[in-house]
Amino acid sequence: MTNPVKILKKSTFGTKPRISESPYVRLLDLKSKPYFIVASVEVGNTTTKCILTATNLEDGKTSLINKTVNMTRDVRSPRPKEEIFGKTLTGISLTKESVAELVRDTLRESLSTANLDIEEDLHFVVRSTGVVAGFDSPEEVGHFVKALANGCMMAGVPPKHMIPAMSIDNVPQRFKKFSLIEKIVFTGAVGGVLPPVGASGLEVVANEMEGELATAGIKEGAKWAGIDFRNPCLSIDFGTTLDGRITNDDTPYAMVTGNFAGYAGAIPDAIIQGTHLVDETVGTALDLFKNKPVGLLTWMKRGKVIKEYTSKIHELVSIEVISENVDKYGSVPVSPKTAKEIGVTLIGCDVGINGSDLEKLSKIGGELYEKYGLETLFAIVDMVCAIMVKRLVKVALDENLVTERTAIGLTGRAAITGCKPRLILSQITKLGIFDSPEEHIAFIDDGLARGAAVMARCMNSLGTPKNPLGGSRGGKCVLRERMKLQGGSMDEKEMKKMTAQEAQVKRSSS
Repeated sequence: MTNPVKILKKSTFGTKPRISESPYVRLLDLKSKPYFIVASVEVGNTTTKCILTATNLEDGKTSLINKTVNMTRDVRSPRPKEEIFGKTLTGISLTKESVAELVRDTLRESLSTANLDIEEDLHFVVRSTGVVAGFDSPEEVGHFVKALANGCMMAGVPPKHMIPAMSIDNVPQRFKKFSLIEKIVFTGAVGGVLPPVGASGLEVVANEMEGELATAGIKEGAKWAGIDFRNPCLSIDFGTTLDGRITNDDTPYAMVTGNFAGYAGAIPDAIIQGTHLVDETVGTALDLFKNKPVGLLTWMKRGKVIKEYTSKIHELVSIEVISENVDKYGSVPVSPKTAKEIGVTLIGCDVGINGSDLEKLSKIGGELYEKYGLETLFAIVDMVCAIMVKRLVKVALDENLVTERTAIGLTGRAAITGCKPRLILSQITKLGIFDSPEEHIAFIDDGLARGAAVMARCMNSLGTPKNPLGGSRGGKCVLRERMKLQGGSMDEKEMKKMTAQEAQVKRSSS
């Protein structure tokens, strides 16, 4: 492993990573401009969030309205006669009623803070969860999905705001002129990518929806970073669990050629738990991290230690193509045989077998903290995460799933906090895939929430041909091809009118 001091110095004074952080939008603009407001309700193993976004349908860019974050471990305890249908990765028991109440309260809090009315101002709600990554059966997943929906309805969300519009009559009046619903129907593709479903109808990984949303969200967020993140692309969501996708550049819809599964943020969490500064079972790196990158002095002073312990930790971390003889990898239910049947490669990250060696990471974390302190520990965590990304991309590269045309995007706390973006950019650069890596690699905040906004628009056919998300990198809008595939047509004059500002919008996004 290269000396981390040299890596950080080069990245600090050299090329900077493209990091997307969209601005917040004013309440006055929400009321006066064509903003499509979406709530992303996400129950994860570590946090439960309601993130309100607003997409300007004139240019397709999504801005933040409000972000409400609660800790999932604070969900209320099961009551007598309530059935426990599953647990988080840290062992927190869940019932349909407790999850619904957590969702209800988080959603209400977010809308109240933003001074928005749930019936009048909110246009759509998208629900997602990473907790199901550690579940054992489809029935448990079904209970969770139902609990999410119940929580939204308990908060006052009309059911019509959680399902696709069936016709133009179901689209709000102010958005009808932006809807393409009379020209094209929703096929299940989000952000121009068809979901990977096997012949049996089963998904190849339990948290497929998270990967779908993360990919779509990175596609949208990359606009703010000046990167054309269309197909082919590789997306990685480094939340507590790992998810993400690799796509080809087929048109008019790309296909998924790879999926990620396993552990991500759970690895730094395990290291931090060994310090005894957080709860040894449910404590997370977020409990101690103050969103302040480790200073250069620490990297220079502790360079040798950082290198030594990073290598030691990675000896316990497995990153590989998931073999066909397993049905769970890194605690995530997977179906490698189904994946192989449809041409999808599953790439996983584990510590031991389904986390059996996470305790060893905690011991290393405790030793590190005792000898060198918290600052050095966080530097090592950043380096560990950066090399995890490099190893994941390297496996994809070895499997011929990544080329010099591929865009790479990252989201999630274990990829975009601290010094990680600079370190990750440096590590991927070392793979030699790109001549100008910074033009291919994007770091996106709130990828799942952005993806929810994209999904809501796709489900309601609210596309922006002037600034498309689908199609190939550097290519034109593929609306005409999609219509042709569905048996429709559009004359040249109408198509030119819809895409007349495409080049102009692209230039303003750069």
